[in-house]
Amino acid sequence: MDQFDEKPLPFLLDEAPETVPLTGKQPSYIKDHRQRLRARFMAGGAAAMPDYELLELVLFRAIPRRDVKPLAHALMQRFGDFNRAVSAPEARLRDVPGVGDAVIVELKIVEAAAQRLARAKVLKQQVVSSWDALLDYCHTTMAHRETEQFRVLYLDRKNVLIADEEQAKGTVDHVPVYPREVVKRALELNASALILVHNHPSGDPTPSGPDIDMTAQIAAACAALNLTLHDHLIIGKSTELSFRSEGYL
Repeated sequence: MDQFDEKPLPFLLDEAPETVPLTGKQPSYIKDHRQRLRARFMAGGAAAMPDYELLELVLFRAIPRRDVKPLAHALMQRFGDFNRAVSAPEARLRDVPGVGDAVIVELKIVEAAAQRLARAKVLKQQVVSSWDALLDYCHTTMAHRETEQFRVLYLDRKNVLIADEEQAKGTVDHVPVYPREVVKRALELNASALILVHNHPSGDPTPSGPDIDMTAQIAAACAALNLTLHDHLIIGKSTELSFRSEGYL
């Protein structure tokens, strides 16, 4: 058994009771199921499939010879949906019986691909004309994180995004931010404006007192250096809050 073989997964009660071999030829019922699922995906795309079947398609590559439906259901039960399963931390994924190195690699490849595709739609783009794409990117990269992350989007004088950088990581309800470092990096990049972004793992994007105070400090530092602070976005699970729209800036 190589390093990417998975530890045995107990079948759910509604699955076939027979044991599926870890080596040798793939059982025909598994092969037929995979062919049907792939054909349905190619015909109708992701919209034609529930989350657990989309997870199955990803797991096919990680576990080539066993029925992965029980594992897909287990991941759904643990994390709630496809996005949360793919973006879950490695340590939490390993808590799910049946998840090993191969599964984690495949899930993280999907996560990285989604983030890179979303980022490509906003990097080097004029932010005003690609605002919806920017929000999609922020949600893709941050909405399902279990700890807070603080990012700064740096813009040139034409409001084209020139850099997207993570400034800090925190806990479930706090992330340390240093206003001097934020504006110092803007000067290094020759940026003219910036947008602050951080997530609330609770899912509620309502700003806290420290969020408001920190934003005011960065706004003051930007004003002193003739930099424009366009906005501070707080990303929740399914929505976001704009400091500019809500009157905090």
